[in-house]
Amino acid sequence: MKPDKYRVIGVDPGSRKVGVAVVEGDSRTLRPVAYDIIRLPVKENMVVRLRVLFDSIIAWVKRYQPAAAAIEDVFVRNNARSALVLGQARGVALLALGEDGVQPFSYAPATIKKAVGGHGRAGKDEIRAMVRLQLGLRQQPGEDAADALAVAMTHIYEYELKQKIGQQTGVSF
Repeated sequence: MKPDKYRVIGVDPGSRKVGVAVVEGDSRTLRPVAYDIIRLPVKENMVVRLRVLFDSIIAWVKRYQPAAAAIEDVFVRNNARSALVLGQARGVALLALGEDGVQPFSYAPATIKKAVGGHGRAGKDEIRAMVRLQLGLRQQPGEDAADALAVAMTHIYEYELKQKIGQQTGVSF
């Protein structure tokens, strides 16, 4: 797919809310196609919540037909339980993304912050503001949706950079 038509679904995994977004274009002409928050039924058991996540991601992929997927790596400081639950949600999201053959790419939070915010230590509000600015949004998206937009944007930036490097060096990524 040509970079000017490159469409990416971004996922910000969570145990209660999952940010999901579709962005297309290249680094100069990014366009948000859709973004939202998948709210998981917190009063249900984990199996039901993960099934809702799986079905929701599948529906997004079928509706928007992305060329690739980008998902944020799990980052948890000290809580092993939170890391486990987030890892389960991330694993289900990866499975759903791959179900229709969409290649998922993972990005660390610092990589996303650097790509969108200009430095790896950008705060949540700074990232939300940069997402709004770079995509020309009228209103600032919610935190989870902004994170999903940011991860999709990061993949487009990285994809374009790798294409340019490949053209100059003959190396294929």
